[in-house]
Amino acid sequence: MNQQSITNKKAWEYRAYEFWNRRDGSPMDNAKKILKNPKASLKKHKQYFDKTEGIKIANLCGSNGRKAVPLALLGADVTVFDISEENKRYALELAKCANTSIDYIVCDIYDINLNTYLDYFDILYLEGGILHYFNDIDKFMEILFSILKNDGQMILSDFHPLRRCIGSELNIIPNYFDGELHNGDLAYKHFFDELEQKDFPDVSIRSYTLSEIINSVIKSGFKLNKFDEHRGWNDENIPWEFTILATK
Repeated sequence: MNQQSITNKKAWEYRAYEFWNRRDGSPMDNAKKILKNPKASLKKHKQYFDKTEGIKIANLCGSNGRKAVPLALLGADVTVFDISEENKRYALELAKCANTSIDYIVCDIYDINLNTYLDYFDILYLEGGILHYFNDIDKFMEILFSILKNDGQMILSDFHPLRRCIGSELNIIPNYFDGELHNGDLAYKHFFDELEQKDFPDVSIRSYTLSEIINSVIKSGFKLNKFDEHRGWNDENIPWEFTILATK
């Protein structure tokens, strides 16, 4: 595990279980919400999961199971790869409360066992803002390509690179081509009191341009089938996220 991954593991194992309970409710309460309509939990990506029965899905950096559990309820065989034991704790409790099961492997994505998972999955599903946690995007994409079956599909959704150039007052922050490794705030740090925030460890992140992301997908061997851009979470007329659909 490299230093960036060590830093991010430490961060994402700091009070993450507590945060998920605060934001999403207890695993039992969250499971009740998901069970009402599992497919709705996939939000803008539900269109890609019309046929899931018996399909092997890798949910990489799958966090607290918020997507893995609905997919399992829809009949998929879901494996989560994530760096945080705290995330795993919540996810497995969530699955149990929803009367389903998922496999959850705590590891660095760079260290996925290719002897076990080479050409293994039908679908790779990545969402929620994860690329900035990996300083070597080409190596990251090569691993994704390796664990996907021929004719398999990758659904990759992430924060739009322009998003980091737009400040809270819609002012311009000129940092689009900044490719350096930086320390940053843990995603859920600001859900806690200011005094508590002082104790939160930083994450280590490296931002990418849109061309770097798309070119890495292509370079690794994927066929790029579709690229969508999405508005802000409150329907703001600015690019906030994107989704790439690619096949092997």
